[in-house]
Amino acid sequence: MTVWEALAVGLAGLAAGAINAVVGSGSLITFPTLVAVGVDPVVANVSNNIGLVPGSVTGAYGYRAELRGQRDRLVRLAAGSALGSLAGGILLLYLDPDVFQVVVPVLIGLACVLVIIQPRLNTWLAARREHAHADGGPALWLGVFGAGVYGGYFGAAQGVLLIGLLGSFLDEHLQRVNAAKNVLSLVVNFTAAVLFVLVADVDWWAVLMVALGAMVGGFVGAKVGRRIPAPLLRVVIVAVGIVAIIKLVYG
Repeated sequence: MTVWEALAVGLAGLAAGAINAVVGSGSLITFPTLVAVGVDPVVANVSNNIGLVPGSVTGAYGYRAELRGQRDRLVRLAAGSALGSLAGGILLLYLDPDVFQVVVPVLIGLACVLVIIQPRLNTWLAARREHAHADGGPALWLGVFGAGVYGGYFGAAQGVLLIGLLGSFLDEHLQRVNAAKNVLSLVVNFTAAVLFVLVADVDWWAVLMVALGAMVGGFVGAKVGRRIPAPLLRVVIVAVGIVAIIKLVYG
């Protein structure tokens, strides 16, 4: 990797870290950049996942105020994220990539719909549930597990999936949902990273440059994202989801 290529990867990591903190689809920037500078696609996917972990840490830290009171809930949901990520990482190493190319755009599209209708859906669910689960119940846990499988496999726009799920099942402000999303994304990325370090080929220069950029980007993105009004944040999430679908379908 030349100096200019390393700089390009670092800048891509910076942008990805910021976007992941606000919404979650930074891999759509870093993964193509790594491939463009000559990294093998599978190695790029693995290295990108590992490199984005520091950005997930700073993004979650930036939302620490919105995380207050969510510890018990996140401990339960994090177990689903970790198990799902482990399964997804194993699928990445052994499954034909064409399988998820069909399913992933559908999942992201569904998440966008959930984000759009979340306020009305929350009202509808609250009116029909006598005993609502503070942690979203088994249905949300299974949904988070499924998002973890996807995140461990590829990860682009996993934040859109998580926000759609968390926002639909939890009676919380969107910024608190986004904070929870950052923690669960961190769990997914970290779990997959541990697996990949142990068993996969890794380009450590790519990891270093993505990590340096993502670390700064995650902190900056959290600072900006916390100030975005919920309606505008909802628009941003859906817009990113649509871009992710177009990118995944048409390349």
